[in-house]
Amino acid sequence: MERTANCLAKLDRMNKALRHEEPDRVPVSDFFWGSFLERWREEKGLPADTDIYAYYDLDWIVTIPNMDPHIKPFETIKETDEDVVVRTGFETIIRKKFADPMPEWLGFDTDTIEKVEAFEFDDPWDERRFFSGGDNQIAGVGDGFVRDSPPWIETVKSLYPDFPVYGSQCEANENLTRIVGPQNLLLWIGLYPERFGRFIERTNEWALELVKAQIEAADGLLDGMVIWGDVAYRKDVFFSPDYWRRYYKPGLKAMVDVCHEHGLPVIYHGCGNVSRIFEDYIEIGIDGYNPLEAKAGLDVVDLRRKYGHQMAFCGNMNVIEWADCTPEELRGIVLRKLNAAKGGGLIFQSDHSVPSNVSAENYEYVVNLVREYGQYPLDLGEYDIPDLA
Repeated sequence: MERTANCLAKLDRMNKALRHEEPDRVPVSDFFWGSFLERWREEKGLPADTDIYAYYDLDWIVTIPNMDPHIKPFETIKETDEDVVVRTGFETIIRKKFADPMPEWLGFDTDTIEKVEAFEFDDPWDERRFFSGGDNQIAGVGDGFVRDSPPWIETVKSLYPDFPVYGSQCEANENLTRIVGPQNLLLWIGLYPERFGRFIERTNEWALELVKAQIEAADGLLDGMVIWGDVAYRKDVFFSPDYWRRYYKPGLKAMVDVCHEHGLPVIYHGCGNVSRIFEDYIEIGIDGYNPLEAKAGLDVVDLRRKYGHQMAFCGNMNVIEWADCTPEELRGIVLRKLNAAKGGGLIFQSDHSVPSNVSAENYEYVVNLVREYGQYPLDLGEYDIPDLA
């Protein structure tokens, strides 16, 4: 399958940034809430099917195969004009109010430690995950609600000519919050640390096989992998770093190693403040960390000063500032953050996903700033920080 010259330029830009080399300019892309896209199209006067990645010629995009532990259609429990309640392949009961940005988790069939130990995963190599359409929770129940998602490989092929395409995989914590719920997860780590720890290990063993199967199914069409694995909140990690190192870290490292064996860089997506285990991510070999939530006290300039070029950074544009600040204020914020791009190592994005309180005007203004001032060699004027050269 042929790629455009523009796509190859974007791929070179991404790969150099992740290798801590200076490309032609700082890469920029993002994840978007559906409500933002609706507002953006309306304010720009664009057709309802306008694709923001193509409109701004963004530098990379992520795809999501079927990662449900059990491959099956949603079971509809209730459906009205206002909402729908379904049971998914995670054996989770979810209510999605169509007017609200996020769904509500109503219940989890896996609600005892005995059920955890009896839980079985469907075959990670099942070709339906990659080559068939159908319902799946991660692609279908989020800020929107979608039934019968298209085959993952068709999405990859449709994007491949024009964008660097990353696959994605949830590691244990992202899977377990959907299987047992965040409250049970934290409770059972406290009550049954070893018994639940074995489930963490089993979940990551299954996720590792999904990574291998996804890479094989893509047959050379992937340019990288995102591993989703939120293990922190605004102040700290959810559990002790020692527990994470014992039960989570080995499985995550195995996934990263497989990706690297296939020449795929890894961007890890972890919300919250992971300062206490950040050096572990460097040790594992994570190529880039996302989203670096400013709202959790993370600052990309401070991180670059502390860790140098041991890891690339992807994100950190505070969406609250993106929404509320004036153009002149945004200019100072953006140019200061671009200091972290010296020597490569920065992909400019939001510090999570772009929400609907960001106007189309402010979103576009920031993208244009990055395109203008992110050209190498960087000239940041009064916002230059000399000790980051």
